[in-house]
Amino acid sequence: MPDVLYQAQPPLEFIPPALDPTFLRVCQFFLPSLIHWRTAISHIEADNPEVLLDLYHQFQDRKIRFLIAFRHPKAEDPLCLVYLLSHILPAFARHKGIALQPPIHAHFIYDRGIPLWAGSYIGWVAPRLGATPIVRGKADWTGLRSARDLFANGQFPMVAAPEGVTNGLSEIVNPLEPGIAQLGFWCAEDLHKDNRHEQVFIVPVGIKYNYVAAPWDAIANLLSELEAKSGLPVETRGGASLQQDGASLQQDSASLPPDTLYPRLFHLSEHLLSLMENFYTRFYHQKLPVQGDIKDANELLAARLQALLNVVLHVAEQYFDLQPKGNFNDRCRRVEQAGWNYIFREEFKDVKALSPLERALGDRIAEEANLRMWHMRLVESFVAVTGKYVREKPTAERFAETTLLIWDMVTRIRGGNPFKRPTLGKQQVKITIGEPLSVSERYSAYKASRQGARQAVADLTKDLQLAMEDLILKRG
Repeated sequence: MPDVLYQAQPPLEFIPPALDPTFLRVCQFFLPSLIHWRTAISHIEADNPEVLLDLYHQFQDRKIRFLIAFRHPKAEDPLCLVYLLSHILPAFARHKGIALQPPIHAHFIYDRGIPLWAGSYIGWVAPRLGATPIVRGKADWTGLRSARDLFANGQFPMVAAPEGVTNGLSEIVNPLEPGIAQLGFWCAEDLHKDNRHEQVFIVPVGIKYNYVAAPWDAIANLLSELEAKSGLPVETRGGASLQQDGASLQQDSASLPPDTLYPRLFHLSEHLLSLMENFYTRFYHQKLPVQGDIKDANELLAARLQALLNVVLHVAEQYFDLQPKGNFNDRCRRVEQAGWNYIFREEFKDVKALSPLERALGDRIAEEANLRMWHMRLVESFVAVTGKYVREKPTAERFAETTLLIWDMVTRIRGGNPFKRPTLGKQQVKITIGEPLSVSERYSAYKASRQGARQAVADLTKDLQLAMEDLILKRG
């Protein structure tokens, strides 16, 4: 986190969208070069682009409104989506002889906290591209009103990540937040009030990253780096024998990379888990449950991890006087918002009216809040991790994703910047457009009663979750 967040601040201001067409054209023109220079992505392709082409054609004919709900495994996802809209889709439209009115773009919904950790320039660029911010974890009515208005009246369709946060895993979808479904129903409601007849849809979109060449050597080198930083002897790729799952997995020059690297990955994970268990029981006086008679080593590791994540979040929740309600994602969002409330405070709107002592006390609170949020950040990176993700499908992608999540954790603990991840190799991206989910067809149930509205939002969120998971199963 930037040093400025260790000081009390005025409340975060809403950054209104202020689309600049000239700036948008410039960004779209230079986007391929930006992706080439700043990422490891070498190629982006789309599956089922005809679905999106038809949606944009109907949108421009004022027949529909829609929101693209995309999978969010990596921070590069928005760049890939903008490339899809500004380059792949127009080319496909020309190929099909369908005229779309340029520019082809969308209003992105983004987390208001991103400019705090990704760079203040985001707060300048995003609004000029027509994006609108929302503060996660609370009823941000100003942000919600902006997103709601853009959904019903904006120049472009909407784009949002219903997972709310990246999870680092291409083939596991986090539990979705209900806000996307709610926005869909609000849009339908606003259209109905204005006697407009556009249909409203939410479109699930999958994003999958694959390495052009399996980076086994890079993964092995990263494991060696993590072993060294964690106090483990650095394992060699050949000539060693490790005990794993009750059996001896021999490593030799003829071994396949998964057979060679999995024992090292497992041993590193178990070692780090033990270190963190000891850290939280010794210094935060937390008690971890006894795991009973789980015999499978991977299941035991997963159970221990879940128990540890619960304890880590509890440390943060205790400080902010929060009850542990909901899943890990829900709890992380509440901790995050509680932390922002301690840092961004109403009384600091007029800092000159405060005494030096009051400002210093505010800074102490901000510093402590940041430290408590640090625990939440550890959990945030591991909410989707299972004990079998690599074992059940030992691809280079799953090895790399899991190893990089461990790198994130070690980097956070050592005070480094987890957003400057090492590059393991060139990647290609496949964006898969799913079948649109109709919000309008569900609107009558939504408007019937408050209970009907809640159930409609829950059902649409569930259907969207299943659709996004299905995209992974079909294209994995």
